[in-house]
Amino acid sequence: MAERQEVTNGAAVEKTVGFKALKPQLLVEAPKAADAIQFYKAAFGAVEIGRSLYPKRKAEEELPHILTAQLEIGGSIILVSDISSDSAAPVKTEASGPVLCLETEDVEGAVEKAVSVGAAKDGEITEEEGACCGRVGKLKDPFGFTWCISSPAKKCADVEA
Repeated sequence: MAERQEVTNGAAVEKTVGFKALKPQLLVEAPKAADAIQFYKAAFGAVEIGRSLYPKRKAEEELPHILTAQLEIGGSIILVSDISSDSAAPVKTEASGPVLCLETEDVEGAVEKAVSVGAAKDGEITEEEGACCGRVGKLKDPFGFTWCISSPAKKCADVEA
């Protein structure tokens, strides 16, 4: 939790600020967000729970750009957005961007399903130690994002404060 100070009647009071969710946002070259949404539904069983469109679109465009779509995957929410030339969002480069991790009991099946709908396998499925303990398969989706598909992590040691 983040903390900040407020002044009340001349005295500083610590106030705790809480967060309800962390929602990674995937920025996709316009107008490919709709394709990305379909890919995440087919590859990872994503469920679209909301969508907003850019209020303005150019007359020559058939479909409006997606400002933001909210997708639920494995109990978490990600945002998928088109980047247009007039967008304030930074342009994504190949080397930047998040690695998205999905946990499953069937690593091989999940990797196979994602590859069958367009992802590229990045190496072989391996046994690894660390935060993604167990079996791990890596993918690159058709939109340039890296996905780590792993078996459930083993209990980590408690962290001392």
